[in-house]
Amino acid sequence: MPTLDDLRNDVADVLGEDPADLPFDEDLRDLGLDSIRLMTLVERWRARGLTADFTELAEAEPTLTGWHALLTA
Repeated sequence: MPTLDDLRNDVADVLGEDPADLPFDEDLRDLGLDSIRLMTLVERWRARGLTADFTELAEAEPTLTGWHALLTA
């Protein structure tokens, strides 16, 4: 299972940001996350064995906390 910090590091990587600059409850769209970057994350997480669904993540609360809840449910 991914930790909240694991997700934060992955999202920061695709956004080209420092993980420390990504609040857990910030809307990731406001930080520059778009559908292409989301697809990159989905592919990365699937390669690690996570059940990540693009549509579910796109429709979920677009925060690290929201995604963590979805991916670890």
